[in-house]
Amino acid sequence: MNDQKHILLFGAGKSATVLISYLKKLSAEKHWNVTVADVDLAAVQAKVGEHDRVLAKQVDLENEDDRKALIEQADIVISLLPPSLQYPVALDCLEYGKHFLSASYIDPDIQLLSNKIKQKSILFLCEMGLDPGIDHMSAMQLIHRIKENGGTVFSFRSHCGGLVAPESDDNPWHYKFSWNPKNVVLAGKAGAVFKRESLVISQEYELLFSDCEEVLIDGIGPLAFYLNRDSLSYISTYALEEAETFMRTTLRYPGFCKGWDKVIALGLTDETNSINTDSLPVAAFFEQHFRTKKIAPFDDPSLQAQFGFLGLQDETMINKGICSSAEVLQWILEKKWALKQEDKDMIVMLHELGVRDKGKGVSVVRSLLVVKGDDNMHTAMAKTVGLPLGIAASLILDGTIKETGLHIPTIPGIYEPVLKELAKHGISFT
Repeated sequence: MNDQKHILLFGAGKSATVLISYLKKLSAEKHWNVTVADVDLAAVQAKVGEHDRVLAKQVDLENEDDRKALIEQADIVISLLPPSLQYPVALDCLEYGKHFLSASYIDPDIQLLSNKIKQKSILFLCEMGLDPGIDHMSAMQLIHRIKENGGTVFSFRSHCGGLVAPESDDNPWHYKFSWNPKNVVLAGKAGAVFKRESLVISQEYELLFSDCEEVLIDGIGPLAFYLNRDSLSYISTYALEEAETFMRTTLRYPGFCKGWDKVIALGLTDETNSINTDSLPVAAFFEQHFRTKKIAPFDDPSLQAQFGFLGLQDETMINKGICSSAEVLQWILEKKWALKQEDKDMIVMLHELGVRDKGKGVSVVRSLLVVKGDDNMHTAMAKTVGLPLGIAASLILDGTIKETGLHIPTIPGIYEPVLKELAKHGISFT
């Protein structure tokens, strides 16, 4: 058996920084080879640097020959590509019999390949980042332990948020980008569906950020949460059909939700309209939305501060041609909510489980993860998205993880060794 393993990573964006550092260290320790491929060669070279066993490569993913040549020489492929670009890579991995890892939700087209993946005796492991990823692993570890001890989970609430650390929180929104800005701007567009006290509840996008509930986090204080898309689809995944309450949510500082509720009310996240932004000042862009929605400028001091920070008085010209409101808002926020070089972000994940024991006694189990970044490149987001993928790749190649087929990390053979390794990197729950 050849121990000269080869790992191929597609994607060198924001969330790849810590993963690339991990793979560089891994290649030096195990004498494995790594290729990091991205459309932006300069971005890859900046993150890879000079390394004997780690190669930076430019790739056009639509060039089938180039893509296949890279995949054919690899033992395992890690994808940090946008979901829309995952499927061709997955198909090539299937064709050449290569393991495939992704932080993204399972693509419905990849789901259809399930039987073929199993027949090839390879592992396709999706939802292997933070959320989805670490949330699945930590929740399933808790649920399995409770059930092994004869308990029943009657309530499940899982919260996760990528936030700015308190020491770097210096704007009235209490938020900075550590993740894809477009995803933040469009968050919640599909609304949400969840289960509370045996009732299935649907929440429309327009109401998602109004009157957000809060949860108290040890050492941090209160955080607000809004509901994630379709919580119900994970009830069967977690085998919690008996749960009367089942909710998956996103955490923000409380002031954020109040302000974002107004952003939605003003139509600032509209993707369907067209605005000519040439010679249009930022202030006039906001004024148009106040006028169109017949909303007067705010008396509320906190909202005044938030929207003032975004540019109610800003005469800077947008000059981006024809854009939707959402595109202009994203352009504004990328400047206003950027992490400064010394800034630290923070990941908070909290599971709250209502448990009935065999004697019908009731208790609440809380499991908390808090991770802080080092700077604006080595972020907590990059750590918690990238390290599970790197660790899983290593454990698959050294034979610790033996599963084959299409999976997310909800079985002990996957989550136990990965969580054990994550703890060595300071990613562990209390």
